[in-house]
Amino acid sequence: MSRRTLPATFGAALALTASALAAEPPAQRPSLDRAPLVVAQVPAAALAAEPLGGGSLRAPLGEGGRVILVSPSGAVRALSAGFASAADPEISFDGKTILFAARKERTDPWCVWEMNADGSSPRKITCGAAGARQPIYQSTIFTITTTNVEPWVQVAFVGENPGELNEAGVAPNSSLWSCKTDGSALRRLTYNLSNDVDPVILPDGRMVYAGWLRSSAGGEAFGRVPLLGVNEDGTDYQTYAGDQGLRVKRSPAPTASGLVVFVEADGLAGDGAGRLAAVDQVRPLHSYRSLTREQEGRFRAPSPLPDGRVLVAWRPAAGAGVFGIHRFDPATGAREPVFSEPAWQSVAAKRLAPRAVPDARSSVVREDDATGKLYTIDVNIQALGEELPRGAAKKLRVVEGVPAAAGKPASRRLLGDVPLAEDGSYQVAVPANTPVQLVLLDGEGRQLRASTWLWVRNHAAQGCVGCHEDPERTPPNRLAKALTSPAPVLDPPVEQRTPLGDAGAGQPSAAAVRAYVQSIGGQR
Repeated sequence: MSRRTLPATFGAALALTASALAAEPPAQRPSLDRAPLVVAQVPAAALAAEPLGGGSLRAPLGEGGRVILVSPSGAVRALSAGFASAADPEISFDGKTILFAARKERTDPWCVWEMNADGSSPRKITCGAAGARQPIYQSTIFTITTTNVEPWVQVAFVGENPGELNEAGVAPNSSLWSCKTDGSALRRLTYNLSNDVDPVILPDGRMVYAGWLRSSAGGEAFGRVPLLGVNEDGTDYQTYAGDQGLRVKRSPAPTASGLVVFVEADGLAGDGAGRLAAVDQVRPLHSYRSLTREQEGRFRAPSPLPDGRVLVAWRPAAGAGVFGIHRFDPATGAREPVFSEPAWQSVAAKRLAPRAVPDARSSVVREDDATGKLYTIDVNIQALGEELPRGAAKKLRVVEGVPAAAGKPASRRLLGDVPLAEDGSYQVAVPANTPVQLVLLDGEGRQLRASTWLWVRNHAAQGCVGCHEDPERTPPNRLAKALTSPAPVLDPPVEQRTPLGDAGAGQPSAAAVRAYVQSIGGQR
């Protein structure tokens, strides 16, 4: 992480008057490190809301909130003066600007704004399609075509999808969106049927976020919320940290020591707090570890520091008192207070300093192509000990997910079936930017395996090694037979797509699959 000196204009902005400081005396002002902090706060009584979806989704937080600057001496100044509500600060890679979400007036939608590090010159970037929260800076994007090689910088954010509810019907559905820093090129990146939230950029330029998989195969009433990964253009969606640990994972933060630290709970409280856990960035699927216990307090919103520690919002497990900002060491579990104010819940903090720029990424997405391709090398490659008898799967069924709306639950429609090649491979072209579920069928049409909701972006091709396999398995070194012929196109007109009922009905239970395997003499 860069240690460049902050610009002189920012240093001048930290010169606070004694009268301004006296207006709101602090309860706790320990010394910070040499960099200031940008802290998101909400009024002390603002955390009473209940969670949604059995603790899968935290309640909206930020009404009446503000963004403040805390100097190394502990002096405080409001950066979001003039806004009815402000939340979700994010620091630029050069440390000179701050993204945040805000309502200018109480009746305005939530929008993404950017201001200078001293709070000056706020400008609106986007309100998304129906509101925008949790903005982040993305690394440089390259789209190389015959007419365009120009790179550009984007922001990503959590945007509400117009007219959509999540599968549980308890809140508007949200996805990851992006746009250029001038607000142009607005586009949706993820197409889950339930809420995608909490995006963060990894050092390699990918995004990790929390995605509510309402129709998961785990058997939980409200599904699971794992950490998911995706490229900056919405391609190559995959599980990042899934079934290990507690049911709900939120607020990932990549650390300088190579971890991703996150909040987890079997059911979130309304404030979104829980325990802390972590995975290694190099092997996130096989490195889960719990970092704190329930009795050690409630944590939310980890944010990295240059020495491998993280800033977190913390309060006691009993819920007494307000959230304050602490430093937490994932290596030792040590925690030390940094900042708090009795009249405010300090719910998130970011270090205001330059930071390493993630790797740039290129994009194959072409908006003029209405389809994308999905393929698998061999559906018979599955998790060890969970294999189906080879040859049992005969077809691949592709099902469209139709988002829930007011008075209408999420539902499924048939896009079509394709036969599997002799080696267990397939490829298929499907409508781009559409939630789809892939289902393996036997010769009699019985369901053997099904995916959660996934999608493919325009003109992109996304592949898997197998079906429900360990994603770290190496694919066989052979040309999949399905790739030697043109991909079947499953994109019938909407009126010709056969309804299949409730969106949650497409996942065969583990018990049903086990009984089927036993009935044909297979081994589990």
